[in-house]
Amino acid sequence: MTGALFGAQAAPLTLQSLHHPVPGGVAIVALPSTNRIPPKVTFQNKPVLVVAGQEPRWIAVVGLPLDTKIQTQVLLVTEQQTNTAIKFEIKDKKYREQRITVSNSRHVNPLADDMVRITRELELQNAAYRQFSPNIPSNVLLDAPVKGPLSSPFGLKRFFNDEPRAPHSGLDFAVPTGTPVAAPAAGKVILTGDYFFNGNTVFLDHGQGLITMYCHLSVIDVKVGDILARGQVLGRVGATGRVTGAHLHWNVSLNDARVDPAIFIGQFKP
Repeated sequence: MTGALFGAQAAPLTLQSLHHPVPGGVAIVALPSTNRIPPKVTFQNKPVLVVAGQEPRWIAVVGLPLDTKIQTQVLLVTEQQTNTAIKFEIKDKKYREQRITVSNSRHVNPLADDMVRITRELELQNAAYRQFSPNIPSNVLLDAPVKGPLSSPFGLKRFFNDEPRAPHSGLDFAVPTGTPVAAPAAGKVILTGDYFFNGNTVFLDHGQGLITMYCHLSVIDVKVGDILARGQVLGRVGATGRVTGAHLHWNVSLNDARVDPAIFIGQFKP
């Protein structure tokens, strides 16, 4: 299922253009603070990215998990030991189904030994997603990590060999093995590994809970602790892990919520 080519957005991205308050989307919420120091904001008890605006002075960039309920949601803003609740609305979005045939049956129904490995790897990856470093991201409007056609959009309800599995938590690019993968914003490498499902994988921390992940790489060109500039190559596209062919799987996470990467590159489809 090949979609639009990268670079086809109709208008320049702005911070407000990231506002797609749907399950798996992003809410841009103006904050009442006028202080020079940004307030602390939480959503579902997790810290939220706050960036500078003009009017208003501060803006929350909130990741919405795929299981977010279609109802009024609440941000908690803490400033000078005072808590303020800010309400915002969630809109509905329907996601399509995807049926995939996988030749390696263990990637659909793992063995007991596989499950031990999978559990251990999942703990490492979840810990990476939960990191919330104090530095402000260099840019929230991201570059695509590769240039090429999009495939398998975010949120697909997936069936592997006709068995239901978790929804697709990222965005796939249909590009050949060896294609360089570039950091979409400056960031720190916080985790790398060769994982059962994801294959060769890199996690980048861009600051304040904005975490990106790159899967199925043929080569990893960085190590944990490396500080990458925007556009710096972190690895090469491959076909490692659970795949049917070479592609890049790209995840974007905000406040430990996996959200649609297409939002950040002007490719979101309501």
